[in-house]
Amino acid sequence: MINQFSILHNENKKKHVESIVAMAVYQADNAKWLEESIESITSQSYTDFLFIIVIDGPVPGSITQVLNTATMSDNRIVLAQNSHNMGLASSMNSAIDFGLAFEPSFFVRMDADDISEQHRLSRQITYLKKHSNISVLGSALTEINESGKKVGARVMPASHKQITRILPRRCSLNHPTVIIRYNVFLDGHRYNDDLLNTQDYFFWITLASQGYIFRNLKDRLLKFRRVNNFYKRRGLSKSLNEFKARIYAITKLKQYSPYNFFYACGVLSLRLMPGKVVKLAYKLDRHLLERFGKH
Repeated sequence: MINQFSILHNENKKKHVESIVAMAVYQADNAKWLEESIESITSQSYTDFLFIIVIDGPVPGSITQVLNTATMSDNRIVLAQNSHNMGLASSMNSAIDFGLAFEPSFFVRMDADDISEQHRLSRQITYLKKHSNISVLGSALTEINESGKKVGARVMPASHKQITRILPRRCSLNHPTVIIRYNVFLDGHRYNDDLLNTQDYFFWITLASQGYIFRNLKDRLLKFRRVNNFYKRRGLSKSLNEFKARIYAITKLKQYSPYNFFYACGVLSLRLMPGKVVKLAYKLDRHLLERFGKH
């Protein structure tokens, strides 16, 4: 089905911006969290960006009101809409393509229920300017609950070597924290819009196999919303896609170890178990990531 991507509101007068920030908004999003998320971007200490918010399918009036209020108060916000629900990958690809006209250098990911720290963009973009070899830059994050209270953290491995070594076993970048150099898209790469989930995991594997360099900052530059049903989110479709991504990583990155194959099968089995078991495994995973991140 062909997506009819259209611009609903655009008061931007600039012909060039350094960065494109992109967010997709859905029917089930929380209006209060969306407002906080948008404000965390518009109040950044770094200001040279265009903020593209894509409405992916029909949304309730409470969401529309938050979006209309935001666009009226900041002319850096461009409000766009898909003709129907297309998914995150398609929404991000449309934002990427729209942003090309402004000749940006960086593409910034943001989700509608997370909160960026005030100096997030400044910290990451300054780092990318100093390290021209890095194409994809993520960061650590703080996990918060529905009330905004800290409930955990997620620190990913920092070096390119460790990020790519772990890819056959897990997605080693926090997608909502990522900034991608626009050269990646000028080279022709996009998210796979046939995927309704795990699109970031497949994307990193493809880029890693093409020789692009990754890095994670240890700074916790984003507050990630971890809600009560977090451990129950992965249904059969996402679990199977994660399994396929791990096999894809093993083959594309040529990491054919028995451990990697065993891990892929083990995680698939685990995903289908009760939420309490998944929760226990998630805590163990956080502990192992902390160990890998300390280097």
